[in-house]
Amino acid sequence: MKIRGFMAATVLILGLSLLTGLETKAQNFSQHLKQRTTRLKALNTRDISLEQANLVLEKAQAKARALGTKMDIAIVDAGGNLKAFARMDGACIGCIDIAIRKARTARFFDRPSEELGKLSQPGGSLYAIEHSNGGLITFPGGLPLKDAKGNILGAIGVSGDTVENDRLVAQAGADAL
Repeated sequence: MKIRGFMAATVLILGLSLLTGLETKAQNFSQHLKQRTTRLKALNTRDISLEQANLVLEKAQAKARALGTKMDIAIVDAGGNLKAFARMDGACIGCIDIAIRKARTARFFDRPSEELGKLSQPGGSLYAIEHSNGGLITFPGGLPLKDAKGNILGAIGVSGDTVENDRLVAQAGADAL
């Protein structure tokens, strides 16, 4: 009996010391997390506002009218999601998707869509990249949208006429910011 009582007391003491040790470790870990959380800061992300996107659309449409053409114009946010869109009266229905994809292409790679096009030619370092990301458009008409400090806020994609006019209309929109 004495041996069993001694063993039970020993197990109890060991168990309590383990629990106390675990409690101390838990408290230390909790303090560590609290200190770490106060040191961590959220990312400073920038995104295009709806007001900015609408201004870009207005300027792009004005340029398209000045050129005598009808365009589909897409604005995507910093995440590549559609923020604003305009299909000018009489603009090509098939160009809706192209405009959106040009904008996404410019945002995903933070460069004009045509630059990616140069690299994606047969033998190029990015050959066939247009098949990635759900389909990209790698000819002119997609431009990153930047604020005055050069931070990328989103992108514009334009389609509906020649690639030269698509580029001019996209640039007019981008210049609005």
